[in-house]
Amino acid sequence: MLDLKLIRNNPDDIKAKLATRGVKGETIDKLIAKDEERRDLIVKSENLKKLRNEVSDQISLKKRQKEDATEQIKEMQSVSKDIKELDEKLQNSAKEVDDMAAHLPNIPHPDVPVSLTEEGSVELRKDGQPRKFDFEPKPHWEIGEKLGILNFERAAKVSGSRFVYYIGDGARLERAIYNFFLDQNNKAGFTEEITPYMVNDASMFGTGQFPKFKETHAGYEIAGENLTLIPTAEVPLVNYYRDEILDNEQLPINVTALSPAFRSEAGSAGRDTRGLIRMHQFNKVEMVKVVRPENSWNELENLTEHAESLLHKLDLPYRAITLTTSDMSFTAAMTHDLEVWIPAQNTYREISSCSNCTDFQARRAHIRYRDENDKLQYVHTLNGSGLAVGRTVAAILENFQNEDGSVNIPEALVPYMGGQTVIK
Repeated sequence: MLDLKLIRNNPDDIKAKLATRGVKGETIDKLIAKDEERRDLIVKSENLKKLRNEVSDQISLKKRQKEDATEQIKEMQSVSKDIKELDEKLQNSAKEVDDMAAHLPNIPHPDVPVSLTEEGSVELRKDGQPRKFDFEPKPHWEIGEKLGILNFERAAKVSGSRFVYYIGDGARLERAIYNFFLDQNNKAGFTEEITPYMVNDASMFGTGQFPKFKETHAGYEIAGENLTLIPTAEVPLVNYYRDEILDNEQLPINVTALSPAFRSEAGSAGRDTRGLIRMHQFNKVEMVKVVRPENSWNELENLTEHAESLLHKLDLPYRAITLTTSDMSFTAAMTHDLEVWIPAQNTYREISSCSNCTDFQARRAHIRYRDENDKLQYVHTLNGSGLAVGRTVAAILENFQNEDGSVNIPEALVPYMGGQTVIK
């Protein structure tokens, strides 16, 4: 949520910045006008309540002095009716303001590349050289199906498209990957948590998924319940601190969690219909940082570099890019994506997004801290995938495949596979 005071005081600046995210100027104008209406109603209501209090004192005095207060009583009955009507208007106006503000994305950092499409992202760096095969590399789903470690057909029978069974060494590889990620995160100072996999509406609003997810049907809500299956562990990790005031000494907070992620993939018809790239359910190791505002940009670089280190240790070629203003998430002020090399597609594909959400989520979730001067401030929140597990499986199967259909295990994962060095 953006600071309404900031919007009121800097309307042209906010319009220019949000225009880079596709927000029309008239949207800001309507919000400012509605907010002005709300504030006018507050003033009118407070003035009438002040008048009512003053006249009520006069009525009490007249009654004590055995004087007639009929006219004042009739007047106050009319005033009370006006106050009730004003307060109802105020309540409706406040809801409209909140709803309009809830649909505004975060303000992009000045260094974010400006584009109204995903085209125009800036490459920061590359690591590793894509392997040159002396045979035609196969896609990961074909490799996995021939090895008997992935079964999409049975999953489609049981659940539908975009689901998978991991079998035998496939399940073991998935488990090895996320245990490796969690151990590396622990060494980097993240505290591991096992979170709920269902959250209430207030939590989905707090991290910025609602109201957008409701309107685009991007997630899975449980009918008749105030619960939604989590699209990422970011939601329960951040909302752990919702409606709380933290001590300065508690910051920074670094937490991590393995969880399933549930995505409807609305609007992705025809995209990545085969394989592990775009699933309705997949495992992901998430990292969240809750920090002081002045430290958040350094923390974004630290978070990104740590996520990169996981790919580097797995010997997977990747590149780091900064997303454009329109391509980054609704809550982000800046996002660095990590894209891993997928040989069968001859391209890099996203495997992690690391974002600084500044105080955007903290305002929605009411997460504050007391600084050294005992003054209340909003924290800044950051999140990053460390990493998407299914996409890591896909990258390993494709980058470490052999001509005979077997797949070598990255050296870093061999201890997690009980010493096994190849799947065949």
